[in-house]
Amino acid sequence: MLRAATRGSALARWQTAHIVELLGAAADVQTMLVATTGDRLADAPISAIGGKGVFVKEVQAAVLDGRADLAVHSAKDLPAATPEGLVIAAVPRRADPRDALVGCRLSELRPNAVVATGSARRRVQLRGIRPDLAFAELRGNIGTRLAKAAGYDAVVIAQAALERLGEHPPVADVLDCEVMVPQVGQGALAVECREDDRRARELLAAIEDAPTRRAVDAERAFLAALGGDCTLPAGAHARVDGSAIAMRAVLAKSPDGRCRTMAGQGDDGEALGRDLARRLLDAVA
Repeated sequence: MLRAATRGSALARWQTAHIVELLGAAADVQTMLVATTGDRLADAPISAIGGKGVFVKEVQAAVLDGRADLAVHSAKDLPAATPEGLVIAAVPRRADPRDALVGCRLSELRPNAVVATGSARRRVQLRGIRPDLAFAELRGNIGTRLAKAAGYDAVVIAQAALERLGEHPPVADVLDCEVMVPQVGQGALAVECREDDRRARELLAAIEDAPTRRAVDAERAFLAALGGDCTLPAGAHARVDGSAIAMRAVLAKSPDGRCRTMAGQGDDGEALGRDLARRLLDAVA
C-alpha cells in the first residue's frame, strides 16, 4: 500500500483521486489529509503568510518523515527548489493552463470595475490591459471564491480548477495565454516521493507525460532563475512541439509595476527558461 499525502480541499482531493485512477491496479493507495499553513490562514494574503510554498510544505514534510509515501500537488504551488530528499517523480498530462474571468467577460467590464484575485501576477497583467480596473483580495477554496463572485464585477480562477470540479459559472471568459500568461505549472499536477524510494518512483514513472514534464521543467527553470521562491509578479507558459519548445513569460518589478512580456523558443527548455528570466530581470530593473 502507498500512502498519499494531500490537502483536504475538494480540488486537492480530486487531484489525488485522479493520480490514484492513473496508477490503477499497479498500487493500492490510501489518502492522508494534511492541513497546510495556507489552509489554516485562509483569509490572509499569500504574500503575508510566506508566499509560494504555503500550500505544500506540510505535505512534503509528511513524505520526508515517513508518514506518507507520496505527495500530490498542483504544480503551480511548488517553489522552484525541491527539498533535499524528495524528487518530483511524475508530472501527468496537463489540463487547461489558462485563467478564467468569472462573472463578466473582459471586454464587457465596466469602467473602474472591481476584479477580485489574490494573485499579483493576474493583477499586473489585467492592469496592463485595463489601467482603470480596481482590485480586491480574494482567498479561499474554489467553492468559496465562486460564492463571493457576486460581490465583485469579476473574479479570476484557474480554468483547470473549474473543469476538475465540474463547475460551470454562467459567465466564464477563458483568457488565452497570450492575453494572460499563466502561473508556472498551472494546470499540471506534480507527484513527489522520497528520492531513495525505488518502488514509488517506478510506479509513478508509468503515469508521467513526457511533453508536460518538459514544459513544466522549463517553466520551473524560469522561476528558479528569478530567485527560487520569487515573490515578484511572474508567470510562464511553455508549449512542446516535437523536439522544439516555445515559452512565453511575464514579469513585473512590483505588484504595482508595469509588466513586461517576452517569448522565445529552442530545443533546451530549461536553458530557455533561464534565458527568459535573465532578459526579463534586465528589462524591469
